[in-house]
Amino acid sequence: MPLALFALTLSAFAIGTTEFVIVGLIPTIAEQLHVSLPSAGLLVSLYALGVAIGAPVLTALTGKLPRKWLLVGLMALFTAGNLLAWQAPGYESLIVARVLTGLAHGVFFSVGSTIATGLVAKEKAASAIAIMFSGLTVALVTGVPLGTWIGQQFGWRETFLVVSLLGVIAMVGSLLLIPNNLPKGAASSIREQLSVLTHKPLLLVYAKTALGYGGAFTAFTFLAPILQQVSGFGANAVSLILLVYGVSVAVGNIWGGKLADKMGPLPALKLLFAGLALVLLALTFTAPHPVLAVLTVLVWGAFAFGNVPGLQVLVVKQAEIHTPNAVDVASGLNIAAFNVGIALGSVVGGFVVEHLGLMHTPWIGALIVLLAYGLTHISEASARRAARPAIA
Repeated sequence: MPLALFALTLSAFAIGTTEFVIVGLIPTIAEQLHVSLPSAGLLVSLYALGVAIGAPVLTALTGKLPRKWLLVGLMALFTAGNLLAWQAPGYESLIVARVLTGLAHGVFFSVGSTIATGLVAKEKAASAIAIMFSGLTVALVTGVPLGTWIGQQFGWRETFLVVSLLGVIAMVGSLLLIPNNLPKGAASSIREQLSVLTHKPLLLVYAKTALGYGGAFTAFTFLAPILQQVSGFGANAVSLILLVYGVSVAVGNIWGGKLADKMGPLPALKLLFAGLALVLLALTFTAPHPVLAVLTVLVWGAFAFGNVPGLQVLVVKQAEIHTPNAVDVASGLNIAAFNVGIALGSVVGGFVVEHLGLMHTPWIGALIVLLAYGLTHISEASARRAARPAIA
């Protein structure tokens, strides 16, 4: 695998830390800013909204920029957003900082996915994307637990200061390791960009992505309160459990990439969505029992990000067939779909917490993930029907 993939992974690590560390900090932020848990949970939703807007819109607008300098500029914007969060005087300004950071996130992963697949042979595309996204999983292993601990010990503002330093390191990594001769994005007209939304196979991928992540984040947004209020763990123990979760995610991400390369994206996604739904359902019953709760979170991590490589390589392959001049935009829309799912999932979770209670979030999340499983089954059946005339 090319060294340039390491630079992408380094940036993904910084971005993953700032995206997911907020989950561990929700109780702390709610207490210090004097807002409710659902209001603190909106910081997850609004960050995801920034990603959802930034991914397709800014990816299309920056298509002609040199890839290396676009990546460097994105990490500069990311750093600025986290510095603003560090200095945010209140809840509203923290929201602005999160949305700004989310804009950089969206463009990075849409462009980074197409760069990653272009650096390797076609049969290793899913593995290359998995390596880049492993930055997110390593962030879950180290960055999120450490950031959560820093927030609990010194204040949530200091967490964002540390994350901004990670942004500087990632920016330097891009300067040193990303080659200058990366091809620019394919020039595409507005009509070609909009045509991405007219192809059923692409729309199905986006729907699967949004539902799969929406279901997971219905519960994951409120994992820290569940572990503290239902399982009975202290704040420091929650940091350790997030570490366990992150280790499992790291393994699951690489496993998911290899599974997609071996089985094909659609069969792999069926397996992963089914497993994720079962784990979320199980959490409904295991959360009150500390040991079982930790074991469930461990298994959850293995399925949580295993579907990322399959979904992303699937959308790139479909875009190469249906919209070859708008592959970056198609990829960006899938990153948007991930975060539309996260935004909607955290909003649904907040509604459930407010009106039903914390422990209704896992089983409701499982039902949403089952919808993604159903769509994957439909896509697989459509692909088989389309293949029969070609074989004949």
